Amino acid sequence: MATEATFTVPSDQFPLGTVFAQLPNVRITLERLIPAQDVVIPYFWVRGTEVDDIEGAFTEHPGVTEIQLVDSVEDEYLLRVEWALNYDDVLTVLGETEVPLIEVTGTDQQWTFEIRGDDRDDLAAFQQRCRELDIPITLTELHALTPVETATEAALTDTQQEALVLAHKRGYFESPREVTLEALGEELGISQQAVGSRLRGGIKHILGSTLSALAVRPQSDA
Repeated sequence: MATEATFTVPSDQFPLGTVFAQLPNVRITLERLIPAQDVVIPYFWVRGTEVDDIEGAFTEHPGVTEIQLVDSVEDEYLLRVEWALNYDDVLTVLGETEVPLIEVTGTDQQWTFEIRGDDRDDLAAFQQRCRELDIPITLTELHALTPVETATEAALTDTQQEALVLAHKRGYFESPREVTLEALGEELGISQQAVGSRLRGGIKHILGSTLSALAVRPQSDA
């Protein structure tokens, strides 16, 4: 059964972590990862700062061969990074073990990776390879994708899922709330009314999908 895992790496144990020495308050997220011949090319967003030379904020690291600014919008910068395949780190191990990468987020405290394997054996192989290379990963979450989760994903539109995932990560569902609809709307590029509509629609679909799945489960005699 397909399994998702979340693990962390200390901020200075990943090549792009060199930026936090100069810009400790930025947040880095993976935009996409493009495997190419003899090179791995990740695209990263750097958010939370305004600086004249964003490439220069990353000091030299043996795992990175080139960093290039692709685009910028106010305090957000999209960077294209060429990775050295002969450098042993998380990205090269993911490519070697063919475990899909879902998301990467970096702060001055740690890097958080979300990955998915066809089964737990795939994730175990990834962990074992990291141990062999002395890459200090810490597993923080592991769960199988159940039929209920799969049905829920199918019931959601892409925009509803995007809004729900962001709201959950930013603490919208905490008590008290850690983020406002207005702030979520700014991050998504939509109005707070549109965010509220997507969240309500997504929650309605999740409840309907989950309750329908529970209703067809066999009842015990007790």
